[in-house]
This record gives sequence, structure tokens and C-alpha cells, in this order.
Amino acid sequence: MKTINSRKFKIIFSFFLALTILGINDVNAQRKKKNKKDAKKETPIKKPIPKKKEKTISDLTKSSKKIEGLFTIFQDTVTGDIKLLVKKEQLNKDFIYFSQIADGVTEAGQFRGSYKGSTVFNVQKYFNKLEFIAPNTSFYFDKNNALSKSSNANISDAVVASGKILASDDAKGEFLIDASSLFLSETFTRIKGPRFPGQSPFAFSLGRFDKAKSKINSIKNYPENTNVKTEYVYNNPTVFNGGGPAVTDGRNVSIKVFHTFMKMPKEDYTPRMDDARVGYFLTETNDMTTTKTINYRDMIHRWKLVKKDPNAVISEPVTPITWWIENTTPIEWRETIKEGVLAWNEAFEKAGFKNAMVVKVQPDNADWDAGDVRYNVLRWTSSPNPPFGGYGPSFVNPRTGEILGADIMLEFVHFTNRVFADKLYNDAASNMKLETLEELEVKKHQQHQNHMFCSIGNMMHENLMLGTAVLQANGASDLEMEAIKKEGMKSLIMHEVGHTLGLNHNMKASQVYTPAQLADKNFIKGKALTGSVMDYAGINLTNDRTKQGQYYDMAVGPYDIWAIQFGYTPFKGKAERNALLERSTEPGLIFGNDADDMRSPGKAIDPRVMIGDLSNDQITYSINRFELINSMMKNLKTQFTKKGETYEELRRAYYTLHNQTATAGGVVSRFIGGVYVDRATFGQNGGTQPYTPVSYADQKRAMNTLKKYIFAPNAFDTPNDVYNLLARQRRGYNFFGGPEDPKIHEQVLGYQTSVLAHIMHPNTLQRLSNSELYGNKYKLSTFMTDLNNTMFKPDVYGSINSFRQNLQVVYTQRLINMVTGKASNRFSSAAKSMAIYNLKNIKTWVSNGTGNLATKAHKNHLKTLITNAMKEIK
Repeated sequence: MKTINSRKFKIIFSFFLALTILGINDVNAQRKKKNKKDAKKETPIKKPIPKKKEKTISDLTKSSKKIEGLFTIFQDTVTGDIKLLVKKEQLNKDFIYFSQIADGVTEAGQFRGSYKGSTVFNVQKYFNKLEFIAPNTSFYFDKNNALSKSSNANISDAVVASGKILASDDAKGEFLIDASSLFLSETFTRIKGPRFPGQSPFAFSLGRFDKAKSKINSIKNYPENTNVKTEYVYNNPTVFNGGGPAVTDGRNVSIKVFHTFMKMPKEDYTPRMDDARVGYFLTETNDMTTTKTINYRDMIHRWKLVKKDPNAVISEPVTPITWWIENTTPIEWRETIKEGVLAWNEAFEKAGFKNAMVVKVQPDNADWDAGDVRYNVLRWTSSPNPPFGGYGPSFVNPRTGEILGADIMLEFVHFTNRVFADKLYNDAASNMKLETLEELEVKKHQQHQNHMFCSIGNMMHENLMLGTAVLQANGASDLEMEAIKKEGMKSLIMHEVGHTLGLNHNMKASQVYTPAQLADKNFIKGKALTGSVMDYAGINLTNDRTKQGQYYDMAVGPYDIWAIQFGYTPFKGKAERNALLERSTEPGLIFGNDADDMRSPGKAIDPRVMIGDLSNDQITYSINRFELINSMMKNLKTQFTKKGETYEELRRAYYTLHNQTATAGGVVSRFIGGVYVDRATFGQNGGTQPYTPVSYADQKRAMNTLKKYIFAPNAFDTPNDVYNLLARQRRGYNFFGGPEDPKIHEQVLGYQTSVLAHIMHPNTLQRLSNSELYGNKYKLSTFMTDLNNTMFKPDVYGSINSFRQNLQVVYTQRLINMVTGKASNRFSSAAKSMAIYNLKNIKTWVSNGTGNLATKAHKNHLKTLITNAMKEIK
């Protein structure tokens, strides 16, 4: 019984235990259910986050001033930041970008009016960005040729800039981008140039671009163009060379730049192709679909002139070339400047246009400045360190060569008698330094970058100083002094205007008249003294002052008229064009530009393509100049000193006259090893063979002239009492740079070595040897023997003066460098052989033991140099 009861109890207990557990679980379940319901009640329902409203163009520009034009610009009225609006119809469409320096510092190579070139660009949309693309315009593909489908092969376009789209308006088709980053940077144009190998680390240079200090100066917007003027600030906190007086603080230098965006001109302009017999600036392109040997498709730079009456022989143009004389121009010179511009109308009439050139004066209350590309301006400055006397750039449509605008910069220094310290005399060491092949490549690159730079103003400034010195020495009146300045100004204006019409230099044009004709004042009155005002001719001075006529070109020359006819005549066909070009062999139409000129030692080959010369007998002209200078030197003291005044006038005259002697020496030296060049086509009437060596007689005449006037013991002769008077006027501490005594030996040696540098240049010596194969009778061996004798024979048996000692040392060292120097590999074997031969002869001559003590020491010096050099050669 007990057992049963116990069993029942266990069963009942288990049952109640199960119910209890189930009850607890149910309570827990209910509690969890309740907690879930409570939690559900307490947690708020998440609503969808509303999409953030995108800012519109209006939102982003509400605090900005709207400046409408070709490209609408918004400028924030608080920060000055700018934004650019680009319309859908402006995408993938060509525009032109152009820039120029509004104001700079010449120490940095950036000066007012300097043109930086023009570029085609277009704007393309790439997802959420707008990209500024500059297409490559150097190549031409005929659209009818299947090859045109591969016109982009291996040709790189430039992605100039990329900006994120800040806002857009799909309905209006507009896109807004930040433009501050585009303009406050060197994105569009490079101002700070690269440093070249060999450039002095102490030279002045711009620091880093300082975006925080740089700013937008002004914005001017028009339907056809958008102009933005920026001020770039370059920061260099540890500047070593702070520049000259024009630089207030070398740590912070400002360069102001005009940026212009232009609408691409209408496609109603027909490009005109170049011809090598005429000298125009070019837009060079290569035809990639022609099978011809020469694939040049070069377009000359010229204005679009269209006749009002196409059927008239001479008609006014629909739109003339209008020039504005800037209101900064001295009033007394405005009429002379106007005459210089309008002189070109004579040439345009021959091309079929009447009044093609128009001149106006900018009103004092004008609301535009010269930075506005809509105006062609004759501008005037008086810079602390003038880079030129005159400068006439233009900018073009890179696709066609059409000139779209131009300016002419004039420097007041042209009228002054100021001689800058760095132009007083040449450095003999730099004249004789010969570049290695590597250094030569750098030099060629630098020259290529600056090939369009014009320095006629500097040449004419030197000419004017010589002319006024001659007049002053002869007691000229103020009226005569004023007349020579006006002649020089008119000639300078004609030259610079010629550049803006598309013409480049013609350094060969001075060959028109004989020395006798130039000395006939009645014969030359009112004429061009040269074939072209685009030459760098010397001033016309007669040794007999009673025969003096005009000093400069007073009209455009025959070449100028012919060149304008080629560029601007509306030819009826190829036959008319070719008939005009056939005239290129006429004496007054010869042409040779900067690529052909011989102003630098060893450069080019034709002695007629030279600066500072005049007449078709340059050697006789130069001899006349030598004689004029030598006669003036005798009376320098009495003619250029005045009681109560300093000696600056005397000093100026001394250096001016000797500089002209050096210039004349350079002209004569180019005949040695010279080769006349003829660009006439094969079979052209009057044409000759392309290369004709200068005659033996003229090369010997040139050598004898140099012997007498440049290298002789009495060359550059000056009364000794003049040397005591060559004093600069003291100004504060201006002699800190070095002792103030005149460096007479160094000056003369500099002039002599400037000539020696050319006649001993490897190119000259090489050409003497090579041209023997096609007609040169003045052999390399004969020339080098003549030169050696010139340097030593006149005084080898007596005492040698100090000027000749300096010259002989430099000459001997040059011979040694030809065979053992760093650049010796630039000389031919024949030249090296003659150098060794000459050195042995010199050693024999200087071993004779004659002369005073200084001469004996000098000869021993040369003997030691040669002995040591011979050891190296072995």
C-alpha cells in the first residue's frame, strides 16, 4: 500500500511539476510577447530621408556680379572668386585663347606688351567635368583622303584644364564651373620660364606661384571676346638676387597678365601659302597626305582685307587696319608716328587697296585700354631697364594665319643718349668661349624660343647716339638735332608696323645703293636707303659733312612694296601670283631673315645678311666708318667737355664711337669664308646657283681691312689724355660693384675678340675648307697663315704694346683650345692641323728674345703656353 501511494505521489508530483514548468514557460512567453508589443509601441517608425536639394546656378551665384559676354562670368562680391558659365552650344566648338603681359619686370623676361602666343581650344564635357582641350594644329589632312580617318594617330592634344561642374541647368543647357583655379594659376599660360643648363644660379628669377596673393584685377566681357586681367604674385622668401630698381621686393614680384578668349572668326578667310623668296611670319603646318618631297603647308600671317568694290583696280577695304596712338604718347611725336604708319599705304595701293592703314588718337577719356584686343595700339613706355626701343608683335588664328590684332611698343630710351653699363664693352672671355656640342643644343633651343624678338630699337638707339655725337662734334643746331631724331622715329615706326603686317626681318636689304649714291643728298632725298625698312641697317653718315643727306629710310623700300603685293593682292590666279614672285631676282628685292643673318659668330653664311651695314659695298662702307671714328677720336676732349659739367658726355661719345668700330669690324669679318645665297627657283630668270663663295679678292680685302683697323698695333688708337677723363658721375654708392677706373685694355680686347670669335669659329673654318670644293679660292691654309702673320709679324722683332700682348695671348690660347679644349671636337682635322702648324711658328717667333722687359716676359709666357700644349697633343 505504501509503495502504491508512494508511486501515485510521484506521478502526481511529476504532473504538477510539468504543469508548473509549462506555466512558467507560458508566463515567460506571455511576458516576452508583451515586451515585444511594448518595444514595438516605443520604437518610432522611420520615415524615408528626403533627397537633398541640389544647388542651382542661381543658388551658387546669388552673391555674385554677373558679367555677360562670350563666356558669362560671375564674380563673388565678397571674395572676388569667379565662376564660368559654359553653354551647351559652346561645347565641342573651337575658340581662340590669347595672352599678353599687361605689366611685368624685364629682369624676369616679362614686360608690358609682350605677346605670349595664341592657341585654339574647345570645351568638352566628360561626365561631371568640363575639360579645356587644345587640339594639335600643326598637321593637315586632306578630308577627301582616307588617311584623314587616322588624323589623330600618334598626335597629342593637350588637356589644358579640367573643372568639376558645380551646377547645371538642363532646360537652358548651361554648366557652371569654378574659374578662380583656372585663372589664378599658370594653367593657360606659362610665365615663369624653365632654368636652362649653364644658367647662373645667382641670376634673378621668379619664386613660387603664390595663389593666396594672386588675384583677378579686372574682367571685361564682350559678345566676341572675354578679357580677364590677372595679377600673378611670385613668392621667394629666401631670394638671393632681388633684381634691379624696378623690383620693389624680390620676395614678392607681380606680373600682370591679360587673358583673352575669342570667338573663332567666320570661315570666310582664305589662307595664303608661303614662298621662300618672301619673308612673312608663318603658321607652319605639314601636309600628311601628300607624296611630294616637301610637305610644307605654311600659311603667311596677314590681315583680312576685302575690297569694297571687287571690280576696281584700287578700292578702299571693307574694314581698314586701324591704329590708335595711345594717349601716353608725347604730343610732339604723334605726327611723326602717324607718318610712319601711313607710309605703308604706298605699298597697299600697289596691292589694290586705298587707305588700307588708318591712324587715330586714343582720347584721354577713353573707356578702353591697350589690353583690349579690339584695338591695335601704338603704345609708349619709359621703362627702368628697356628691353627694346620698339617692338611690334601680332597674334593670329592658328588655323589660318589670319592676323587678329597687334600692338606696337615704343620705349622713350630711343630718344635718349643714355648708355647702359652692360653695353659699354664686350667681355673678351665670353666672346672667345666656344660652346660644347651639348651647350650648343641648349643655345639653339633658346634662340628658337626667341626667334620673333625684335631688337631694331637697340640698334637704332646706337645709331642715333652715333649720329648725335657726329652732329655735336660739328656744332649742329638744335633744329638739326631734332631732325635726326624725327627721321629715326619714322624709320623705327615703319619697321615695327611692317612686323604687324606680317613681315619678318630682311637683313639683306641694305644692298641697294653704292657708297657714292648714299653720299649724294639730292639722289637719296625722300627715299628708302635700303630695299626694305625691315633691315637693321647702319645710319647713313658721310665723312664729308657738307655732303650729308638724310640719315634713315624715309619711305618703304621696293622690297616692302613687293612683299605687301604678294601678301595682300587679291590674285586672279596662280599665273598672276607666280609672275610677281619671278621678280625676286631684282637687286632691290633680295631677302634674307634672322635665320640667315650673321650677327652671331659662326652663324649663317651670307655676309650680305648682316646688321649694322649699308650699301652694296659693305667693306668700303665700313672703311669709311673706321676713318670717321678715328678722325673724331683726335678731338674728343675738346668737343665733348663743357665747363661746369661732368665727363659723362665725353665718356658716352668715347664708348659710342669705339662700339661702332667694333660693329664695322663685325661686318667686314663675315666676308671671310662667306658664301652668297640665292633662293631663286631652278630656271628662274636672273637666278644664279644657290651657293657662290665670296671672291678671293673680297676675302683678301676683308682680311687686310681687319689687319689695319682691328688687329694692328695702333688699332682703336685714342689720345692718352682722354683716358684720364673717362669718369662716370658718382651717385651714392654706385661704385660698390667694383673699382671705377676705366677698363681700357679689357674694352679694346673685347672688341677685337668679337671679330676673332667669328673668323676662328669652327663653322667658318669648316666652310673655308668645304667651299674649296665649289669655288672658294681663299684656302683655309692661306687664311690661317694670313691671320697668324697679322697677329705677330708687325711687331715680332721689336717691343710689343700692351694691347697687342693681350690680343696675342687670347689668339694663342684659342689655337691651343682648337686642339686640346673641351670643344675641340667641333673643329675639322684640317683646322687642327693648321692650328698646330701656327703654334710652332709662334713658338719660333717668340724665342728671338727681342724687345723690352715686358715684351720678353710676354714672349716667355707664350712660349710656356705652347710648350705645355704640345705635351698634351703628344
